[in-house]
Amino acid sequence: MNIAEHLPILVIVIPLMSAVIIPVAGRVNSIYSWYIAVAVTLSSFLVSLSLLNTVMDTGRISYWLGNWEPPWGIEYSIDYLNAYVLVVVSFIFFIVSLYARKSVEKEIDSSKITAFYSIFMLFVTGLMGIVITGDIFNLYVFIEIASLAGYALIAVGKKRNALMASYNYLILGTIAATFIVLGIGYLYMVTGTLNMIDLRDKLPMVYESKVVLTAFAFFTVGLSLKLALFPLHAWLPNAYTYAPSVVSAIMAATATKVGAYALLRVMFTVFKLEFDLQVVPVTKILIALALVAIVAGSVIAIAQTNIRRMLAYSSVGQIGYIVLGAALVNQSSITGSLLHILNHGLMKGSLFLVVGAVIYKTGVEDISGLRGMGKKMPFSMAAFTIAGLSMIGVPLTVGFVSKWYLALGALSADMWFIIPIILASSLLTAVYFWRIIEGIYFAEPVGAYPAAVAGYGKRKSGPKGSKPPKSKNSNENNGSFLKDDAPLGLIMPTLVLAALCIVFGVGAFIPVSVAEQAARMLLGGV
Repeated sequence: MNIAEHLPILVIVIPLMSAVIIPVAGRVNSIYSWYIAVAVTLSSFLVSLSLLNTVMDTGRISYWLGNWEPPWGIEYSIDYLNAYVLVVVSFIFFIVSLYARKSVEKEIDSSKITAFYSIFMLFVTGLMGIVITGDIFNLYVFIEIASLAGYALIAVGKKRNALMASYNYLILGTIAATFIVLGIGYLYMVTGTLNMIDLRDKLPMVYESKVVLTAFAFFTVGLSLKLALFPLHAWLPNAYTYAPSVVSAIMAATATKVGAYALLRVMFTVFKLEFDLQVVPVTKILIALALVAIVAGSVIAIAQTNIRRMLAYSSVGQIGYIVLGAALVNQSSITGSLLHILNHGLMKGSLFLVVGAVIYKTGVEDISGLRGMGKKMPFSMAAFTIAGLSMIGVPLTVGFVSKWYLALGALSADMWFIIPIILASSLLTAVYFWRIIEGIYFAEPVGAYPAAVAGYGKRKSGPKGSKPPKSKNSNENNGSFLKDDAPLGLIMPTLVLAALCIVFGVGAFIPVSVAEQAARMLLGGV
């Protein structure tokens, strides 16, 4: 048996099986759960790289489950678009898994750590399945797997507010899932098929059907809820703010990006361009919502005092960039949209990991608590600065590259007025990031950090006259060059993401070469 032929299914099977194995291994020692998570996410990343290489060399891959020929059987289809997204998502999973060990030990009860990693692997399974499947009902199944795992991951932390955040996400996620499954049912009712390519061939004959129009409306609303497009973003701020740091990072860097991928897949694969542009005015609606999201997300972020809530509202604006590129429907804009899926994953992943490192060391989440932190946590703050400058769109960073392509796309669409909005949003982003960066490096450090903030960093006093116990956070597993920064296991993954913000900003041709192929494929209808 040639293993290479079965790589598409291994992307799903490996994390799914690990979700079953982890509880068994965790009964022996909870640290085994982390080892398995790292090994599985690394395997998924390597398999995704292999699939991308195959697609670049030979073109689209079609894998039939059980050798049942589509449309009767379920097909896993890998083309330029989802091979690219698979690599992005699996890489972020791997980096966050490396980071997770100490952060999870700090923010999650020891009795729940094994369960956390098991659910985390289900989350990986769901998102990877959304990306790789070529069957629209299978898409819904994987959306539900990822969503259910996401609800549990948000609620598993020590913060009581996390339960309410998870509940709100559950309610809105259930509404979104209902819209999506109704849309699938309507499409099946008029075509008799669930295969995406087969749907693409059969739907043009019934584009004017009210059933099809209703199905498309349901898909648009449901997926917009999942990716938190303004004003359907209500679940996102609390979810990112109160979830454990690892969960905030992984959801901000991957979950909403996969939701954006699903919207792209439905708009350009299940339906054709003529439907998006002529039958329904969806592109005009999405452009308007995206522009509002870009500005509103930045404006609301300025008003925040909690660093994670600020980053959450920033994500609302960044999601607007991705949707804007898709809605402009030209080569440059879609390239910019796809680049921003990667770029925002790197930027926001790095930022949330830095916040997790700060919480690990100090328990501080308020922006005011970061004053003078540049001297106390120099490497973490360097990563924050790089990612923050990239969010602003400073040249030679990844944020500049995707905004450049979006501006080119706006010009190609004869919508020059979009460019001032992008610039205004960048200036607003500079306002709320620069106030933090300025405080980090140029303000006087705050006094002693609170002994316990949000359940983190509690100290136990010893007998009278005894020396205070050595803090777990002080130089633990650090080389001397890290001084008082977070442990090496938190710093290195964070620095990798921050460094890639520059690497792919300077060497933009690397992701651009793949994103352009994917954009060309979407516009060409392949």
